[in-house]
Amino acid sequence: MPKTLKELTAREMLALAIQAEEEDGRIYADLAERIGNDYPDTAKSLQAMREEEDGHRHRLINLYRERFGEHIPLIRRQDVKGFITRKPLWINAILTVPMIRREIETMEEESRNFYQAAIAQTSDAAVRQLLGDLAAEENKHYELAESMDEQQKSSGAREKEDASQRRRFVLQIVQPGLAGLMDGSVSTLAPVFAAAFATHTSEYAFLVGLAASIGAGISMGFAEALSDDGVLSGRGHPLLRGTVCGLMTALGGIGHTLPFLIKDFYYAMYLAVAVVVVELGVIAWIRHRYMDTPLLSAAFQVVVGGVLVFITGILIGSA
Repeated sequence: MPKTLKELTAREMLALAIQAEEEDGRIYADLAERIGNDYPDTAKSLQAMREEEDGHRHRLINLYRERFGEHIPLIRRQDVKGFITRKPLWINAILTVPMIRREIETMEEESRNFYQAAIAQTSDAAVRQLLGDLAAEENKHYELAESMDEQQKSSGAREKEDASQRRRFVLQIVQPGLAGLMDGSVSTLAPVFAAAFATHTSEYAFLVGLAASIGAGISMGFAEALSDDGVLSGRGHPLLRGTVCGLMTALGGIGHTLPFLIKDFYYAMYLAVAVVVVELGVIAWIRHRYMDTPLLSAAFQVVVGGVLVFITGILIGSA
């Protein structure tokens, strides 16, 4: 059964601290390796913090060796009730600098709290002194994580990293999502409204729209995932892009399909047309916001394409 922190001996407490410092150092090293190309200044800060964690570990090991010998028992985080855990942030497909800063602050605050709680569990003067020193140093790390943003802003590194982060977000999320939303919103207009005007029943229009939306989502998702492995283009993992593109395609089609759940055909039709207007407006805004397209130009391009497809569906359904 896991022990509580109060049940640990001084020997077990030091062993746990050694294990925790080693894991934290490896986390910082993994994060630095992952973001080194895109955010080099943040990676340097992470490497410096990894070296600090290694120094803590060496000091803990030296004290342990003096007090208890060479063998260090294996005590892991999960072996102690309520002990600090680490989220697997470093395996995320996308890592942003704000995410890393928040995680660093959390890690350092939790480590500081652990050392402060551990001091009260031992009467050994040398152990208490070292734990107190480490708690103070973890507090400095916390302050370093808080000041990292200001330091990088003043040096201009933050601006460069923010620009790099925005490019990655646009390439890996916005572009595939926008492609899917445009395809789902525009390409499904014709079959949905053709079925609506051909049958004048909400049920058939809804079934056609649902089938077209899901089918288009699956098709676009696979097409995006198989188009590029993302290694050279920097567009990110193909599975992520395919998922984003497929979901947004299905969402774009389902948006103006859901109104046809209403039994009253004409009321459903008016509501569906209103949803289409909103969808086209959202697409135009995204293009303006992230693709640097002038708003009027983006709106004109999207509206013209949408209206043409909409009229096509009406003409075919009314034939």
